[in-house]
Amino acid sequence: MAAELHVELVAADRSVWSGEATLVVARTTSGDIGVMPGHQPLLGVLESGPVTIRTSDGGTVVAAVHGGFLSFADNKLSLLAEIAELADEIDTQRAEQALERAKSDEDDAAQRRADVRLRAVAGR
Repeated sequence: MAAELHVELVAADRSVWSGEATLVVARTTSGDIGVMPGHQPLLGVLESGPVTIRTSDGGTVVAAVHGGFLSFADNKLSLLAEIAELADEIDTQRAEQALERAKSDEDDAAQRRADVRLRAVAGR
């Protein structure tokens, strides 16, 4: 059996995903980071971006994450996000419309959120 780490992806309003994984890739203020079993303990600030989780059964879970923190110790990774949604939950058409609205309103924050959602859908 391959080495595993336990992952908890939690948003402010709900638990988004929990399970065993072999690799998690996330964007932090220091850049993209990959966390595998046995990684050094770590605490980081999450940037808005897709989070990719390679599950122990060979699957992939992708989520759009908007800010928060990540913590890794004792083969347990916690991703505590302000907002997070699984790529499978994202309505692509609605996200595209939100991106167009944000562009026309020149709303940079809304544009970033819509862009992250679309990148998460593309990465699933």
